[in-house]
Amino acid sequence: MGITEEKTIPIWELGLIAATRGAIGLGAGLLLADKLKKDKRKVLGLSLFLTGLASTIPIAWHLFGKGEKPE
Repeated sequence: MGITEEKTIPIWELGLIAATRGAIGLGAGLLLADKLKKDKRKVLGLSLFLTGLASTIPIAWHLFGKGEKPE
């Protein structure tokens, strides 16, 4: 797939991508914020950040790893 080619993504996949981005952002924000106690903030922030990061890999593989078969 070239950089200028269009790709159609179903709404549910777009929502899944947005949710993983949100989890990474929320986790990173919690790690940097001072609103919770340090130990709770660290556990919650790391778990959200790593969950979002880990779920990004299979989603990206699903979207970009399955190339159209050449005819």
